Amino acid sequence: MRSLQRALNKDETGRRVTDAIAGPLFTGEPGDGADASGTIYVCRSKSDNEFVTSNRDLVHKIGVTSTAVEKRVSNAENDPTFLLAGVTIVATYELCGINRNKLENLLHRFFSPARLKIEIKDLFGRPVIPQEWFCVPFECIEEAVDRIKDGSIIDYIYNSKEARISKSK
Repeated sequence: MRSLQRALNKDETGRRVTDAIAGPLFTGEPGDGADASGTIYVCRSKSDNEFVTSNRDLVHKIGVTSTAVEKRVSNAENDPTFLLAGVTIVATYELCGINRNKLENLLHRFFSPARLKIEIKDLFGRPVIPQEWFCVPFECIEEAVDRIKDGSIIDYIYNSKEARISKSK
């Protein structure tokens, strides 16, 4: 128990949940004592892959970065993570005082039923399966971010068959 307590005290983003309302995880602006910790970004690929072109409005990359989003996507044409194609930034959400890796993992697990299963060849001809692309309507991504903000995400799941977020049973 003491080891856990020490670890929580060392982690600047560690929280003890003592109340159902633990405060905002992220906001549009840093508040008192809240350090900007990154940005969630949502983008669409300009890839000429047949599946991507026929579902362009549904295929989204959901990522989190500690740098400027424009800098992160600037070399997309040469990055297998971005399907070796340019991208269009659809939305960004600033994070304050939260572990960006854990939040990204949460979003990826939430939308995992809709993960895009696509294999591309990298610049050296090796097969790559990017993990951050999902076949999800943008409105569902916005709703998931809103539900993370208000803490209600734990009561919902993403239903890939109906392409919507629904109350978990």
